[in-house]
Amino acid sequence: MRPSFFLCLASAWLPLSTFAQDLSALRSALTFHASFDQDLQADFSKGDKLSYVKKGKEMVAAVPNEEAKIAPGEGKFGNSLWFPKKGLTRPQYKDAGVLGYNGQSWSSTVSVWLRLDPDKDLEPGYCDPVQIVGDDGKKGFIFLEWSKDETPRYFRYAIRPLFEIWNPTNIQWADIPFDKRPMVQVERARAPFSREAWTHVVFTVENINDKTRKPAGRLYMNGELKGSIENWDLTFAWDPAQVWLVLGAAYVGHMDDLAVFNRALTEAEVRQLGSLKTGVRELHASGHK
Repeated sequence: MRPSFFLCLASAWLPLSTFAQDLSALRSALTFHASFDQDLQADFSKGDKLSYVKKGKEMVAAVPNEEAKIAPGEGKFGNSLWFPKKGLTRPQYKDAGVLGYNGQSWSSTVSVWLRLDPDKDLEPGYCDPVQIVGDDGKKGFIFLEWSKDETPRYFRYAIRPLFEIWNPTNIQWADIPFDKRPMVQVERARAPFSREAWTHVVFTVENINDKTRKPAGRLYMNGELKGSIENWDLTFAWDPAQVWLVLGAAYVGHMDDLAVFNRALTEAEVRQLGSLKTGVRELHASGHK
């Protein structure tokens, strides 16, 4: 009897859910999703859905403009957020209920799709497509970054804790040897960015401020672990009421399907997230079970 018969016979005893992608763990961890299909605000949020920009000393609602546009049909899924040039518009989102920063034990994951050629599209200087900031950069600073001087540019993920921890001698970030910085650095040859294809970038923070467990941060690109930030004291001192997720600092290119989760996703979950056919909306839209 042919092996295929036994395979079919065995499968008849398995529930249909075995063959479907189980998204329940990702759904329960999701706190935020911005598809950029209509505007800058979130489609789903366990906190504030609004996007803000700084105007003088005030934070006001962000709307698309010439520096941060909604580009019809240009997204990984539907439309995209497009930064056509280096500008001052940096859409940002309040942490409360989203990132979940706290002073005891903080873990989170941020996911985003990017499309650009860094060496052709970015203007001179550092570029941070995504940042997590607090009330004082010396109390902590988390960012994705392209380097400013190298050609081709390096792509990096950095977790800078209290200033006295990562920079006790008070020297410039660029002057600290690469292996002495709390970051993951990816050479251009291993960073698959282009104008033609989307790159899925995911970074995690884990056990920040936890005195009983080792803290860490990880960077994934297209489902592949590119490196980890470990063996550092990752103590922060942010005011939880003043923590923001910030987009587009000197960024030039397309961005899509921004999402946040309330824990550090596993590598398998990162791959699962990147394989969603219609993006993160599958985790919260009505009709998806």
